[in-house]
Amino acid sequence: MNAKTNLLFILIFLVAACSSNKYAATNKVYKKQAKAFAKEIRKYPVDGNKSTWVGTTNFGLRKPNFVIIHHTAQNSCDQTLRTFTLPRTQVSAHYVICKDGTVHHMLNDYLRAWQAGRASWGNDKDVNSSSIGIELDNNGFEPFPAAQINSLLTVLDTLKSRYYIPTANFIGHADIAPTRKKDPNVNFPWHLLSERGFGLWYGDTSTIVVPPNFNDLQALRIIGYNIKDTSAAIVAFKRHFETQDSSATFTEGDKKILYDLMEKYQ
Repeated sequence: MNAKTNLLFILIFLVAACSSNKYAATNKVYKKQAKAFAKEIRKYPVDGNKSTWVGTTNFGLRKPNFVIIHHTAQNSCDQTLRTFTLPRTQVSAHYVICKDGTVHHMLNDYLRAWQAGRASWGNDKDVNSSSIGIELDNNGFEPFPAAQINSLLTVLDTLKSRYYIPTANFIGHADIAPTRKKDPNVNFPWHLLSERGFGLWYGDTSTIVVPPNFNDLQALRIIGYNIKDTSAAIVAFKRHFETQDSSATFTEGDKKILYDLMEKYQ
């Protein structure tokens, strides 16, 4: 084997190595930031006055209590991974799941991602601090492939059992930010997820009689929706539970669904 051939093999190896590890630089930044946080946690006491420090023996990591599901509104997994590894975007998620079912874990579950933005659910006004964010590769209008949903169900099952996340606390980005977001889109199979234990769903509404004094907006608040913009809250509710978002008013059928869900959330 001559020198030219050796050089060619070396170049091929280097190109292959670079292409298989194109996020090496951002992975390095992640490790550096994680070390900085670990250093901060080890500080005792923070104010430097050791004479008043009494370290408790009873503590643990803060655990997530919600899972927020998004669609990426981009055209590929690669585009989303790039978006989440550029400092200037100031946005991230814990998981990104591609159409083919590939799962990219981007952030330790105990760390705070920047995925919810200005959002609230019930009395929780800082959803980023209490949740895990999952992004599904989807431009916002497509159906979600079976391989992608199967991977999502596997991830959700792991998260639910690992962190004891309540069934009711698997929700969408549009649920927590109805005035700003529409994800995941109306094609998302919320009913299927509920059958697997991820999110609540309504039952047979044919026998439900809605009381004359039923307050539909109060029911939305009980479920968790911010009703400051009532139209946006109604549309978000319909997108989640009726796979349509064409109307900002409640029909009698809608109220039956809402009443049944309110009973479950209370």
